[in-house]
Amino acid sequence: MTAHTLNLESVIELSDEQFYQLCRRNPDLRFERSATGDLIIMSPTGIETSENNIELGANLVIWNRKTKLGHCFDSNGGFTLPNGAIRAPDMSWIRNDRYESLGKAERTKFAKICPDFVMELMSPSDVLKVMQAKLIEYIENGAKLGWLINPEAKQVEIYRPGRDKELLAMPQTLSGEAILPGFELDLDFIWEE
Repeated sequence: MTAHTLNLESVIELSDEQFYQLCRRNPDLRFERSATGDLIIMSPTGIETSENNIELGANLVIWNRKTKLGHCFDSNGGFTLPNGAIRAPDMSWIRNDRYESLGKAERTKFAKICPDFVMELMSPSDVLKVMQAKLIEYIENGAKLGWLINPEAKQVEIYRPGRDKELLAMPQTLSGEAILPGFELDLDFIWEE
């Protein structure tokens, strides 16, 4: 996915509502907003990345339907982080109690909450340092577990609060640990060529 960043500093400051309306009026584009107010415009991914995203997300949804512990979101769900950034991870999850603390009206927009779990799947056009910075941002804003899956490098980076990033080479599975109890993600299909 190719991303273009527009620095709007000293030109315009988009309120949360204006940013939401910009997204609604341009449904064919995907936007994020950085904590400094930069507007990030992202193109669609290739179909291989899209297929991998849906496969990964399906596993989380199936686990969540069985456990009923929270709510799952795909890359269309935007979250307003405590630092002011509005991000849309490829896959995310929020515990029931945190989700239910949001008002109904807040759930229809970019809710002011950071997911408990986030996952980003690198596409061939993504820049590693940019993706790593996003995972760090999620953790700094309240995420308890983050995965950066890099099919091209055949690696997964695991992010947790208060710990160094963990780098795994071609793991066959990933554990949801205490954040997603009992969740095991099979990654065999990601590493196939």
